[in-house]
Amino acid sequence: MLFTSLDFAIFLPIVFLLYWFAAQKNLKLQNALIVIASYIFYGWWDWRFLSLIIFSTVVDYLVGQKLRTEDQQFKRKVLLWISILVNLGFLGFFKYYNFFLENFVNAFSLFGMQINANSLNIILPVGISFYTFQTLSYTIDVYKRKLESTNDFIAFSAFVCFFPQLVAGPIERATNLLPQFLKKRTFKYHKAVDGMRQILWGFFKKVVIADNCAEFANQIFNSSSDMSGSTLVLGVFFFAIQIYGDFSGYSDIAIGTSRLFGFDLKQNFATPYFSRNIVEFWKRWHISLTSWLTDYIFTPFAIELRHFENKGIVLSIFITFLLSGLWHGANWTFIVFGLLHAIYYFLTILLTGHKAPKGFVAENRIIPSLNEFFSMLLTFVLVSFSYIFFRAENLSHAWTYLSTIFSKSLFLIPDFYGKSDAIITLFLISIFLFIEWFGRKDKFAIERLGLASKKLYRHTTYYFIIILIIWFIGKPQQFIYFQF
Repeated sequence: MLFTSLDFAIFLPIVFLLYWFAAQKNLKLQNALIVIASYIFYGWWDWRFLSLIIFSTVVDYLVGQKLRTEDQQFKRKVLLWISILVNLGFLGFFKYYNFFLENFVNAFSLFGMQINANSLNIILPVGISFYTFQTLSYTIDVYKRKLESTNDFIAFSAFVCFFPQLVAGPIERATNLLPQFLKKRTFKYHKAVDGMRQILWGFFKKVVIADNCAEFANQIFNSSSDMSGSTLVLGVFFFAIQIYGDFSGYSDIAIGTSRLFGFDLKQNFATPYFSRNIVEFWKRWHISLTSWLTDYIFTPFAIELRHFENKGIVLSIFITFLLSGLWHGANWTFIVFGLLHAIYYFLTILLTGHKAPKGFVAENRIIPSLNEFFSMLLTFVLVSFSYIFFRAENLSHAWTYLSTIFSKSLFLIPDFYGKSDAIITLFLISIFLFIEWFGRKDKFAIERLGLASKKLYRHTTYYFIIILIIWFIGKPQQFIYFQF
């Protein structure tokens, strides 16, 4: 079920009314309603994949129960590995089986050995990468005794399948979200209004910015062999804005919807395109994944490799970004994407001698300094360059795309179908970035409208955004991160 669909527009009010009017006085009933609603929400795509979520939920719940009473370290490790193998086993089979099989066969063919192996027609369950990481955080934290396992199976099930963030995040930690299912929740008007405000901004990002940019990004990438270098550069720009508007828009809708039900999810984006270097970018882009990889991949590897000193840190960085790239998809393009960012990250630390700049760009100022501006521009260019591999169908497509950019055709005037509509889209992007700039210190760009702005100004801005949504809504596009 898409957030931007009519189905969801009907589904959400029904669940909201049942949750606050029929189940308000009974915590277990509220949690049970969330579980049922979440299964309906997820099963809308393909009800067969509900079995994966339910099985993973049962396994991790039972593992958590055993870890509560088990003190012998060896048995605790066995329990942890049961959870890891079950969860990553599902993820590996559905997402990576054909990829590794194909590369295994190709590797042997290089040595003149032919292996007959048939790939499988596997359908990738929507959001499997997101809820797998979420359930793993619970087991790992219980194993490390950072979190006490819960006896409430319904609450735990609700934590695993909570519908606002089930299919594309944010990837919530059990330490933050699970306790919220275990305590009584009461309706708070200001919290619900704040949630609606964030949903509105998320819809604008998705249907106005991302979906309109997708029209031109798809056209240019899909017909790149017939385009000039200058047109391909514009295609990369449109895709960079599309993926940010699409994914951060989803996160805004998810977080806002959660607030309607009394839950607080972690911020997932913090105006990443205003970052002054790559290290800062990864502190602001897909924050829930970055922090997950830092805590559960980078830090353990860095500790294990600490005897190698700086070499261990460098190796940990490359392992983390390699896995980050592979998490995004079973394709060599995503691996190159991850390795590119590993190189960016390493060089940034090497050259600057520190990590991310402190505070926000242009702190207490309206416009950035020249140094800040060019730092942001360079960071955006580097990130956009990596998106060529992210968006390309394969490595051959990416190399061809790049070779065309770095040719004489780079200096031609961009030429593609719908240039007049593209100019309108660029104007909408400028409005979007303008609002984002002035809301860069907030959890979402228009959050402050409800905190300090006068009623007339607030409502004028809301109606302005609604008019933009109605007037400039783009052709519906599936959320990009559903494929991950």
